[in-house]
Amino acid sequence: MCGIVGYVGKNKCRDVLVDSLRRLEYRGYDSAGIAVFEGEKIKTVKAKGKINEGLALKLEETGELEATAGIGHTRWATHGEPSDINSHPIGNGRVSIVHNGIIENYRELKNFLISKGYGFESETDTETVAKLLDYYYDGDPLEAISKALKDIQGAYALGIMFRQHKNKIYAVRKESPLIVGKGENESYIASDVTAILEYTREYYLLEQNEIAVLSEKGVKFYDLHGNDFEKELQTADWDISAAQKGGYKHFMIKEIHEQPAAIRNTVSPRVKDGLPDFTECGLTIDRIKSYRSIYIVGCGSAMHAGLVGKALIEKLARVPVVVDIASEFRYKDPIVTADDLVVIISQSGETADTLAALKLSKSIGADTFAVVNVVGSSIAREADMVMYTNAGPEISVCSTKAYAVQVAFMYLFAFQVAYAMEKINEKECRELTAELMGMPEIIQTCIDSEEKYQYIASKIMNADSLMYIGRGLDHALSMEGSLKLKEISYIHSEAYAAGELKHGTISLITEDVPVIAIATQRDLFEKTVSNVREVKARGAKVVMVCREDVEIDKASVNYKVGLPTVSDLLMPLVTVVPLQMIAYYTAVSRGCDVDQPRNLAKSVTVE
Repeated sequence: MCGIVGYVGKNKCRDVLVDSLRRLEYRGYDSAGIAVFEGEKIKTVKAKGKINEGLALKLEETGELEATAGIGHTRWATHGEPSDINSHPIGNGRVSIVHNGIIENYRELKNFLISKGYGFESETDTETVAKLLDYYYDGDPLEAISKALKDIQGAYALGIMFRQHKNKIYAVRKESPLIVGKGENESYIASDVTAILEYTREYYLLEQNEIAVLSEKGVKFYDLHGNDFEKELQTADWDISAAQKGGYKHFMIKEIHEQPAAIRNTVSPRVKDGLPDFTECGLTIDRIKSYRSIYIVGCGSAMHAGLVGKALIEKLARVPVVVDIASEFRYKDPIVTADDLVVIISQSGETADTLAALKLSKSIGADTFAVVNVVGSSIAREADMVMYTNAGPEISVCSTKAYAVQVAFMYLFAFQVAYAMEKINEKECRELTAELMGMPEIIQTCIDSEEKYQYIASKIMNADSLMYIGRGLDHALSMEGSLKLKEISYIHSEAYAAGELKHGTISLITEDVPVIAIATQRDLFEKTVSNVREVKARGAKVVMVCREDVEIDKASVNYKVGLPTVSDLLMPLVTVVPLQMIAYYTAVSRGCDVDQPRNLAKSVTVE
């Protein structure tokens, strides 16, 4: 989603702002701009398109800027089409702002401001905030911000400049993330720590409706009543090298290769004496025993990880599990009680729908357990319990290693629940945990087989549409594989439970339509092969993803992707690798922008 940066210091800010914006390109955007204090005015330069296509060219025309303080933004359009006018920063000469989020009552605010004589140039909700700040401004920025925020409904992260308060930046947030970086004689704001890692690893987490004031003297924090207070300084646990490609062509392929280490970093700290242990997160054996049922809530790949978790928990622990799409959860009046556990999954920890589901669950009285990757994120701070996946930064919009570590968590969690409910004994729990801890080495062998995935990609790259099928755990994997392919290659793809084909969907199978069939579960293998024969008989081009050691009738499939043999239960951790790789190489072959697919954003901070 949109990105915010800001800088105040002794150095010229233009290059710092543009460089920081480039580090946020992975979030997805359609325009970019900066505003700086230049002389006695605020100078704004902004343009539609990617930074190199628009903003950078305009800055070349503008020439040297002496400013040492300014704000910048990459916009992902929500109100108004991508255009120079709708780009941020937005203001009127006295006030300039950058904004992430959605202003829900912008129409009412706009009508009010028009009645006060204000005119509007853009189609954005953001312009109403800029004009509202101007309306309330009477020489005191803190007072203007406080009054404006009382009128605004919705989510926002704001970077604000007042012309009369040169070389000062004001920052405030509600729902949307924003941090304040602390350097040596310089300060920063950013919607993501990735943006400023080259300059500092120290930062403050800005809480709801706290106002940060950045100046040449440092940073001060105020509440909405103008009272100042101190905040705890945080330190990022990874450096800029973790957010760079490191010789790989794309972040996505780099992050696929990082999966063995990421899974190890997720699992190892939660294993004590050979058994799962979440006590440091607050989740004890006794607490687990007290729950009536478990809900798992997430979006996209996180929800797909939840589907794997549901199958594991219900099979091993015999505890009922409901998996819900976060964007639907709070609108369906969920049957959650104070006796339930709600597991909230989000890579960024800022996903708006998932955060809303968390808050609803807490209001009902249920325990909430967050599984997130970003330390100090909104979901992590709001949840009753939290487990950090320790995967390091995931830059590519298409999630790979975040999904893998979420699934790895689900295994360990399922083992813990089954053991707590006495459905498996200590010996069985130790054996399962040991096998999980050995998975990184096996996954690495799959990653090392890139050539065969490239070959499969070459066979499906020209398809207009294709289908993924599977049963049980394989169906959950087919949903993730289909999502990966469609989001980065733009090939229409659907995932179906293999047994459902004959109930209508098989009508879509025509000559040479690719079908990727996943068949890793031994007890369901013959059933899936039967479904494969049905689509093959209707002309489908079949790619079978299965164990290396199984024999397949060559007349039933066109291509086989063989996998290392592990227990059926753990096959999803192995199977996801070829699905990710096939999607990646298909997108590369089609010339797609793998890390920044069209219309998508990494962190979805609006509904």
